[in-house]
Amino acid sequence: MLEAPVFGGAREDDEGGISAWWPRPGGWQTLQFHKTLPGEPEDVLRAVVEWTGAPACVATVSDSSVALLWGLAPGGDPWDAWLNLEIAAEISDRPLSEMDACVPGDAGRALAWARSAGAGTGVEATTIEEVLRSRETFVEDLFDALLDRLGFPEAPDPEPED
Repeated sequence: MLEAPVFGGAREDDEGGISAWWPRPGGWQTLQFHKTLPGEPEDVLRAVVEWTGAPACVATVSDSSVALLWGLAPGGDPWDAWLNLEIAAEISDRPLSEMDACVPGDAGRALAWARSAGAGTGVEATTIEEVLRSRETFVEDLFDALLDRLGFPEAPDPEPED
């Protein structure tokens, strides 16, 4: 994934502070940029989708406590959703009730995106709503849980316990 032109030849663990999570079966990759993305999240998302020809998702994480996600599939409409909704309401100065009212639509769009990627079969939107309304100390864990609940194959542990 780091070969994508939008990343400008960045390497894992170089001065940009990039690390790769364990890959998921089917070629799904997750990169974590510890500093900043090389552009606005929506622009990076469009560039990755164009380069790969596959659905992609970008999350901006603030202090491991809240994240705003954007997803896009080739030829599809973009979607966005917040993780750790209560904190998101605090930092965005939007009423929690207003943000919570968006959750069913956000969940449906996220699930449609997952299905365009070949995942999400048999997943109910209410399952995704539960994740979007849940809270974790580290939002990165919630992002990983969202991908799992959206039906993407779980990343195998490269060091299985004996």
